[in-house]
Amino acid sequence: MAKKKEKKEKKAGKRMSKKELAALLIDFFHAKPSETLSMKYIFSELHLTTHPQKMLCADLLHDLSDDDYISEIEKGKFRLNNHGTEMIGTFQRKSNGKNSFIPEGGGDPIFVAERNSAHAMNNDKVKITFYAKRKNKDAEGEVIEILERANDTFVGTLEVAKSYAFLVTENRTLANDIFIPKEKLKGGKTGDKAIVKVTEWPDKAKNPIGQVIDILGVAGDNTTEMHAILAEFGLPYVYPKAVETAADKIPAEITPEEIARREDFRKVTTFTIDPKDAKDFDDALSIRPIKDGLWEVGVHIADVTHYVKEGGIIDKEAEKRATSVYLVDRTIPMLPERLCNFICSLRPNEEKLAFSVIFDITEKGEVRDSRIVHTVINSDRRFTYEEAQQIIETKTGDFKEEVLMLDTIAKALREKRFAAGAINFDRYEVKFEIDEKGKPISVYFKESKDANKLVEEFMLLANRTVAEKVGRVPKNKKPKVLPYRIHDLPDPEKLENLSQFIARFGYKLRTGGTKTDVSKSINHLLDDIQGKKEENLIETVSIRAMQKARYSTHNIGHYGLAFDYYTHFTSPIRRFPDMMVHRLVTKYMDGGRSVSESKYEDLCDHSSNMEQIAANAERASIKYKQVEFMSERLGQIYDGVISGVTEWGLYVELNENKCEGMVPIRDLDDDYYEFDDRNMQVVGKRGGKIYRLGDAVQVTVAKVSKELGTIDFVFAEEAFEF
Repeated sequence: MAKKKEKKEKKAGKRMSKKELAALLIDFFHAKPSETLSMKYIFSELHLTTHPQKMLCADLLHDLSDDDYISEIEKGKFRLNNHGTEMIGTFQRKSNGKNSFIPEGGGDPIFVAERNSAHAMNNDKVKITFYAKRKNKDAEGEVIEILERANDTFVGTLEVAKSYAFLVTENRTLANDIFIPKEKLKGGKTGDKAIVKVTEWPDKAKNPIGQVIDILGVAGDNTTEMHAILAEFGLPYVYPKAVETAADKIPAEITPEEIARREDFRKVTTFTIDPKDAKDFDDALSIRPIKDGLWEVGVHIADVTHYVKEGGIIDKEAEKRATSVYLVDRTIPMLPERLCNFICSLRPNEEKLAFSVIFDITEKGEVRDSRIVHTVINSDRRFTYEEAQQIIETKTGDFKEEVLMLDTIAKALREKRFAAGAINFDRYEVKFEIDEKGKPISVYFKESKDANKLVEEFMLLANRTVAEKVGRVPKNKKPKVLPYRIHDLPDPEKLENLSQFIARFGYKLRTGGTKTDVSKSINHLLDDIQGKKEENLIETVSIRAMQKARYSTHNIGHYGLAFDYYTHFTSPIRRFPDMMVHRLVTKYMDGGRSVSESKYEDLCDHSSNMEQIAANAERASIKYKQVEFMSERLGQIYDGVISGVTEWGLYVELNENKCEGMVPIRDLDDDYYEFDDRNMQVVGKRGGKIYRLGDAVQVTVAKVSKELGTIDFVFAEEAFEF
């Protein structure tokens, strides 16, 4: 008898755990959300044949009913309890299957299992039904309708078989490759980088189906990779022909009538100071003495909107792009090249139209008077930052009196700004020296010296003055609409975290008091860390605690600069908000009425968004070059700092070239390491060894993948044990 029973048990398969059966049950109810299911039916459909399995299932059904996850409609008959709660929001896809739903108007994310995602893509606008929450479990929902696709194009590398192909993506949000029928390949071959549009994703299919939109070229080729980065972020990589043609028709000549309408600055000493590889000179500075100790300084900005008419084809393209994008080896301009580098660019010894802010200012940086006027200028000299720096340091060279006086005034302005509570984030930028094929030969750091700061101070002053002229109005008057550049106070929670984080390095930070108290305390911290090994790390963590600056018609001031009014006026060749400000200031100077706030707020949101996307693309292009640079340095040892700690690995930034790679946790095989989120560290369970954020380490370059854009390191002491 016993033998017989044993045999039967065996046939029924191995016993399912409670957890496995619960998952199976939940899936089953989700597959039949509106049906009432009897216990008997559940047993047969789930092939629960043995008594213990059935008992376990009955227990689980009552547990789920107690949790309000299902309802017992009548004895032994159950139905999914979705309470009919429907919500609209954004779907966030994760390649590890931990998808979530972010409700419109805020609220906690809701987990959406892959089986309940209806193949929604990342950032799609969707409608979900919200399931009753199980005790001690996260809330869960199911996508019932995709309302708006966010993105249906993906960038990746083609793998072509005989009768079909796949696009293999690096996209973190898409776990599945995209299936492409042969006839939709557009001539693509294995190893080509391509842009593919997802055309359908059938319910039962594991892979989405797509068609090739564009072939970017062979993977690994520099231009292909740069275009792939742009396409990845949805940025254009070619300039439309029709817009170029429209720009070609714009006459470059300046008529005598136009000159007569403007203030003439052609005879005043004027020059530009820009990076050595720049072609689009947005701004020039002029200076002449008024009387002892008082100077007239002109900040002259290219008068782009004189040439680009609102609503025209060039304007529409610029509005869409909202900003120029600066990748490592190329600029993707906002305006057609003829305007950027030729007509509008304030080139030396050429008459140019400008929109200018003219200051009467003392050597101590006190502004006695300012006005905004349309001008005509003629730049006497084009300086690179290096040349201007040379004059400041050696006190000799072309226009040395003028350059040195501007430097003196700029230093006084800067001092005033910091005294008012501006924050001094002086970040160096990573730059590459690249050969004609775009291959990185060396890495260097661009740091901001006096010449950079000179230009920066006058641009800040001009931007601030324009914002004040429009925004500061008598008490009971409403200011006219203007896009401001705003920056909010740091998030108190993030400040608190920063204060706790730096305490372990022995630093203090004020998190309470007035906003000036806080900003002075941040500056004090930034001064203290100068030259210390933790400088870069603490500076990075401090920047993360700050809010992002953005554009808005609702002015709240600029915290980081300590200005009550600030806008962007000085770079209309490369930023659309500056073009908007030029137009509005011109309109208001002519006595025009205010404009629609909601229209301009939408344009501000769009510009802030595009600025963020452009910054991400710029970072991705630097990252790509860093990976490319390191791929030839396998086995080399570098000093670095732990720049990030996660449960899957330790990120290390190399001191010499700021390339970042990862030491995977799985490769730390001397112990079992646990991740301690609060203290940003991992701790060895047995040996108690700690690796924490900011630690100085030595690493060896172990593996570099250009395809995935990753660099793997191993700790140098372990590298010799191979």
